[in-house]
Amino acid sequence: MQEASDALLQILPPDQKEQFFMNKYDRITPEGTRDALFAECTLRRQIENRLHGLFTARGYSEIITPTLEFYDVFNRDTQPFPMEQMYKLTDAKGRLMVLRPDNTVPIARVCATRLREAALPLRLCYNQNIYVISPSLKGRDDEISQAGIELIGSDSRMADLEVIAAAVDALQACGGEYSLELGNAAFFRELMAGLPADDAKKQMIRDCIESKNYPALNDLLDAVPECDAAKVLRKLPRLFGGEEVFSRAAALCTGGKFPEILEELHTLYTAVTQFAGTNRVRVDLGMMHRTDYYTGMILRGYLSGYGEEILSGGRYNKLIAEFGYDVPATGFAVNIDAAVKVLSRQQGDSPAAALPVSNVLIWAAKGCEADAVEAARNLRSKGLIVEHSLTDTLEEAEQYAAAHGIDSVLPIKIAKAQIQAAGGKGV
Repeated sequence: MQEASDALLQILPPDQKEQFFMNKYDRITPEGTRDALFAECTLRRQIENRLHGLFTARGYSEIITPTLEFYDVFNRDTQPFPMEQMYKLTDAKGRLMVLRPDNTVPIARVCATRLREAALPLRLCYNQNIYVISPSLKGRDDEISQAGIELIGSDSRMADLEVIAAAVDALQACGGEYSLELGNAAFFRELMAGLPADDAKKQMIRDCIESKNYPALNDLLDAVPECDAAKVLRKLPRLFGGEEVFSRAAALCTGGKFPEILEELHTLYTAVTQFAGTNRVRVDLGMMHRTDYYTGMILRGYLSGYGEEILSGGRYNKLIAEFGYDVPATGFAVNIDAAVKVLSRQQGDSPAAALPVSNVLIWAAKGCEADAVEAARNLRSKGLIVEHSLTDTLEEAEQYAAAHGIDSVLPIKIAKAQIQAAGGKGV
């Protein structure tokens, strides 16, 4: 924000600088937010429409949840959302509210209440924003537009494959080369269960793995008694890749639930590579999500030219049960803002790259304005993009059309009322 303030000060005339210091924040956006203009808005709508069509073609029905939720919705018994990452406010009764930091949790609330008697499986889709306070200097957005799906009521492999197949199609709909990473949340939980460390240290280890900070991870593990779990955690960077990952992991993790977890993931990986290709699918046994309600399969999707994931999700079989309705579920979300950035780069960051160009410019002489409105309406009904000239002369209108790439200019010089008054003669 300070950089934005300094940049604005450099362009303000001297008589406006005093006013700037009186209202310091009235001309800039808060950290983590920004204005979207013109071509970016067009790209956003294009991506949203593609994804909505993709979801509805699979039988998913749209749902919209409130931007404002009670804090208790996210202050769950197991792994609550960190309070410092949520935007908080109070309502007229003094109750603590938050701006929705996640889309899946409110949908879980709806499924356990208003949709409790609905036939299963439920296929739900959404397109709405979340609000998360990102760490300083991370360069991440605090307001994020997401579109995604939730498949409620089945813990079958087919349900996971349906979601993963939709994720592949969603990545393709966002444009460019993509890659998909698969993991299993149960793998990390099994490791943590065998690690002799307190909850605080386990959380620090989790943070290091989530950020891929393996030097810091090794430092933390140096203070933990040596054990099989610690050995595996040190080798997590090697447990990433293709088919070979499963044999590496099987050699390291021989007891407990590890064989079952690895076999389940291996079977899923084999099926996914059949329709997505082995060159696009990777296994990451160190994968985890910021939101820790996942219980099984987890996935992340990437597009070429963007360093962070553009899609994420997985299976969460216990979340809806926390609202009193014990049903399994799986799903994913697409970061619309990230997809827009990728497409913008592909189009060369031209401000007008995705802007529609008018087909016709209508210029109206004085007294002919209403006729110009009617003419424009008729042309638009035929699928043309039509705009009105706001210039005083026809010559100026023609110059405007040439400068903006408009195909033709339609001058309206005589009003319909004049024609009718003249009986249609001599006009």
